[in-house]
Formats: sequence, C-alpha cells, structure tokens
Amino acid sequence: MLLQGKTVVVSGVGPGLGSRVAEACVRDGASVVLGARTEERLAACAERIDPSGGRTAWRVTDIGDEARCAALAGLAEERFGGVNAVIHVAALDGHFGGLEDADFDEWQRVVDVNLFGTLRMTRACLPAMRARGGGSVVLIGTQSSIAAPSQVRQAAYAASKGALVSAMYSLARELGPDRIRVNTVQPGWMWGPPVEAYVRMTATAEGVPEAAVRDRLAERMALPELATDGDVAEAAVFLASDRARAITGQSLLVNAGELMR
Repeated sequence: MLLQGKTVVVSGVGPGLGSRVAEACVRDGASVVLGARTEERLAACAERIDPSGGRTAWRVTDIGDEARCAALAGLAEERFGGVNAVIHVAALDGHFGGLEDADFDEWQRVVDVNLFGTLRMTRACLPAMRARGGGSVVLIGTQSSIAAPSQVRQAAYAASKGALVSAMYSLARELGPDRIRVNTVQPGWMWGPPVEAYVRMTATAEGVPEAAVRDRLAERMALPELATDGDVAEAAVFLASDRARAITGQSLLVNAGELMR
C-alpha cells in the first residue's frame, strides 16, 4: 500500500474530490485527518471510509483562518504523531465570469481562499513534516489555469490556481532541503458533482439528453471518456507517496488527454 504508516491531512472534504482523496488515502494505508467547513460532511465521510474510527480524525476548518489551519495540523500530531503529507482540495470554485463583468472584491475572495488559504494550511503543516524528516505537499490546480475552457468562463478561479502553480516552484526550492516535495495535480473536465451539475444544467437549457452533453465533452479527449474525481485522487495519492520521492516542482495534468504538454 502506497501510504502505509503515513499520516495525511486532506483539506476541503466535501461530497466530491475531497472525499475521494480521503477514501483513497485510507485504502492505501494512511491515517487521514480531514478538514472542511461543514461538520456534517466531515462526520459522514469519516464514517463511510473508516467505520472503526481508528484511522481518521476530523476538525471543522476554514483555510482562511490561520488558527484553524494550525488546529487541524495539531490534530494530526495529537492523534497520529505527525504529518507526512497534506493534500489541498479546499477551494472556492463557484465564481463565474470574465474581466469585463468582474467584481474584483469577489476575485479577491477567490484568491484569498485558493492561493493564500492553501499557503496558510501548508505553513501550518511544515513543523510536523520537518519533524518526520520530510513530506509531500500536493496542490490541486486546474487545467483552466493554462488553457481556458470555451464552455464556461471562470477567470478568477483560473488566475488564482495559476498563481498557486507559480508559488509551487518557489515552495519546491524553499522546502526541498527539508525533503518536503511540492507538486500540483491539474484536473481538466472531471466527472464528479460539479461537472455532473453542469451537464444537467446544460442538458435542461438545450433540451437534449444529459448523455449528449457528456459525449460532447468527451469528444475533446484523446481517451474516450472523461477523467473522474477518483482518477484525480489516485494521482494525488501517488504524489503524496514515497513512490514520488524524486518528484517536486511538477504539474500533472489528469484530463484524459484533452490538453497535452
């Protein structure tokens, strides 16, 4: 198992990717500390992936709050003795629009969560990772930060995640001497709750079957179907594991080959 004996902090545990990441970490042997803003979601996820309660712990966390970030990292140390990896799923991705209709106060909120919130949570975990002789920071980015989709306009989200990738390069250099690796997984169209909602909405608006909308998206891929949130979780687990011990400062597209770099 890739994460046997490791402790992984997962931020942003909701019904989609965050839960998939937590589930995959437990499956691969890790003890997992879950953070999100909604207590009910945290409790439900922990019960589903670890009914015994022996390998999960959770705490209500807002990554916009430095003290709450520190509390989540502290919970990992209290329950499991440290932190080996942190996987950042928490993000604000529901703001749509471009430049001409931009509300820059909303853009600032997106940047504060997606860039500064992720950096707050990372900094909170550093002492515990250093104490274990190193670790892994896995950022969740987006393909939109390097190739804007034509179907939706999410300029603020893309810009915030692009800034996070730029920060990754500096973090990889800064933290490398402590054997802390920093990498980014960049999903494209990822089959999970947000894309499912987009497909339903588009199908209703156009008066066509949902399968037709999904097939239209899949036509853009080199592989004949969309990647799923489970596929993205598998990439995050790999980068968190010792199998990726010589990989840092890298971005991995998980997009079924829609965009190739």
